[in-house]
Amino acid sequence: MLRQIVATILIIDDNETVREGLAHVVKKLGHEAVITASGQAGIEAFKKKPADFVITDLKMEGTTGVDVLKQISAIDRDVPIMIITGFGTVETAVEAMKLGAFDFVTKPIQTEVVKLKVMRAVELVAERRRLRKADAQVEYLRGETEGKFAEMVGGGEKMAVVRRIVEKVAVSDTVVFIAGESGTGKELVAHAIHRLSKRAKGPFIKVNCGALTETLLESELFGHEKGAFTGAIKQKLGRFELADGGTLFLDEVGDVPPSMQVKLLRALQEQEFERVGGEAPIKVDVRVISATNKPLEAEIAAGRFREDLFYRLHVLPVKLPPLRERREDIPQLVSHFIAKLGPKTNPRVRTISDAALGRIMAYHWPGNVRELENAIEQALVFAEGEVLTPVALPQFLQGGNEEDRLDVPREMSLPEILDDLERQLILKAYAKAGQVKTETARLLGIKTSALYYKLEKYGIQ
Repeated sequence: MLRQIVATILIIDDNETVREGLAHVVKKLGHEAVITASGQAGIEAFKKKPADFVITDLKMEGTTGVDVLKQISAIDRDVPIMIITGFGTVETAVEAMKLGAFDFVTKPIQTEVVKLKVMRAVELVAERRRLRKADAQVEYLRGETEGKFAEMVGGGEKMAVVRRIVEKVAVSDTVVFIAGESGTGKELVAHAIHRLSKRAKGPFIKVNCGALTETLLESELFGHEKGAFTGAIKQKLGRFELADGGTLFLDEVGDVPPSMQVKLLRALQEQEFERVGGEAPIKVDVRVISATNKPLEAEIAAGRFREDLFYRLHVLPVKLPPLRERREDIPQLVSHFIAKLGPKTNPRVRTISDAALGRIMAYHWPGNVRELENAIEQALVFAEGEVLTPVALPQFLQGGNEEDRLDVPREMSLPEILDDLERQLILKAYAKAGQVKTETARLLGIKTSALYYKLEKYGIQ
């Protein structure tokens, strides 16, 4: 059963019988009733203790119901206010609704009608509270985004470890190597290291080594002289020169062709190079951060990557966990992407429903954070109203391969859901590994000792 929402309801009426009758209905529904006999007394009571819902008579001596509506709305424009009106004053009540009244009831008051309107008002109050909480979370995330770690969102232990490593390596001027699957946020980490380093005021220059041919990559890294090759109509500075005094980020460094690896190694060792078609050596002061989603040890074994270049790059390693290993960060990431993408894609959406979040939590996210961001952007396009619901989610989150999905537990807290999902992941890996514990640990990307602990924790025999 859902927990009863308790609200404070202020009742303002100069008729004692009406006041007591409404208070009885409110208390029977499980809410607190605050009663006053005049409009001015009601306003003063609201100032001392703001109510979640206000019920006020329209015609009262002195301060009328319209006065109450105006003054309480000026204090809190979000509080719903219901007007009680007698026969012949309905038009006035309609005018009050134009001024912002939540609803009105006519005399003689029917108990069942009041019950329904109170329940509807309390539901509205609960939803507004939830949205305010979501807005507060969004503001927190925006503050974090503007901080030193930019978009490195996630409050779980694994991201906390990454942040600690980033802070330590940033103060050094040594070469950094970032490893992680595609979409885990390697470039974001590189940016964070640069911002925290003594080179923060210098340039941050990026080159995607996997997106260029060998000839173009050499020209991009080292530049070229006018006439060095067909199409070289003027001198061009390379990324090493542009990054002088700052940081050079070599993304997908595992895709550098073997012949270019020799030239890159020399540039790293000597901080010196020549432009294509040039002869004069150029000295630079550059800190290099590289990243790849390839297992370079396997590339070395296959003869596709130089071992000496690997050790030159792999001085300070940073390993980024895939999203499936830090599911506890998913709710925070979802809120972050709604805040980031919502204003341009669908400004009405302010939060996500528990059902939709459950679908997202249960998916294995092979494309990691980048795939999650794309999914939220797509969902925002199709979302209706203020809350992102399951029907707006991409098709692959609507059903999909049973092996790719986990069962989302119902009526559990987030920590309980995460524990249950982790248990399911371990059972799937255990079965896939033929109940061989070392292989299970390898599939899960954890130490065998950690697996033994989790097997005991979840009572898996």
